[in-house]
Amino acid sequence: MTTSFLLIVQIVLVIVLVIAVLLQKSSSIGLGAYSGSNESVFGAKGPNSFLARVTFTIGFLFVVNTIALGYMYSKEAKRSVIDDVAAKVDKSVEVTAPTLPTKEANNSK
Repeated sequence: MTTSFLLIVQIVLVIVLVIAVLLQKSSSIGLGAYSGSNESVFGAKGPNSFLARVTFTIGFLFVVNTIALGYMYSKEAKRSVIDDVAAKVDKSVEVTAPTLPTKEANNSK
């Protein structure tokens, strides 16, 4: 339940992070050109400092959520794939070591 919730939060954070990055002005202006005049909404400095803070916050939440997901999944995985393979091996078969050839077999020149 918790890992599925964190996975949904991860997907939402990724989408919001991509949108926040694309809204920032760059050398080619990006999608910020389509947002209109947002200076009055975000304050006198414009959307640059606001979007930078939002991007940093979302990025930080993304990293924390990724670490939490990794911890949760590693905690759930108590068994390895090798454990399953070892359980399927038939233990009733006796394995004997191969015998070394005798000296008589080597001297048959």
